[in-house]
Amino acid sequence: MADLPQSVLFCCDHNAVRSPMAEGIMKQLYGFDTYVQSVGVVNDLEIDGFAIAVCAEIGIELSRHRARSFEELEQMGEALSGFDLIVALSPASQRAALELTRFYHLTVEYWPIMDPTGIGETREQKLNAYRQTRDQLVARLRGKWGASQ
Repeated sequence: MADLPQSVLFCCDHNAVRSPMAEGIMKQLYGFDTYVQSVGVVNDLEIDGFAIAVCAEIGIELSRHRARSFEELEQMGEALSGFDLIVALSPASQRAALELTRFYHLTVEYWPIMDPTGIGETREQKLNAYRQTRDQLVARLRGKWGASQ
C-alpha cells in the first residue's frame, strides 16, 4: 500500500459524476488527513442526481457539491502545483492535467473508470451503471491506499 498523499485532485470531464464521487469516497475512507478536491475539464453540468443517489447508499453526501473546472480551481486560489497527486478519471482530463502541469513535478495518474452516463434505459439500469462506477472507485482507492484509516 502506498502512503496517503498530503493532497489529491481528482478530475474528469465535467466534475459532475466520477470526480465528485471519487472525492467523496476518498474523504469517507481516509478522513481528512489528505486534502481532497475535484474538478472537470469544463464546468457545464451540475452534480448528477444518479451520482448523488448511489453515493448516498454508502453514506456519502454529494448534493452540496458544486462542479468546477481546472480554471475555476486556480481562480479560487488553488494552484495545481500545490497538489501531490492528480488522478485523472477520463482521457480528456488526463490530457488536460498533463498539459496544465507540464512545468511542475507532479504525479498524474490515469484510472480508467467507467463513465456511467448514457448507460441503461430504466432508472434501475442507470443506478446499476452508477453503482459499478462507484464500486470501481472504491476498489481503486482501497487498492492504492488500503481499506481505510
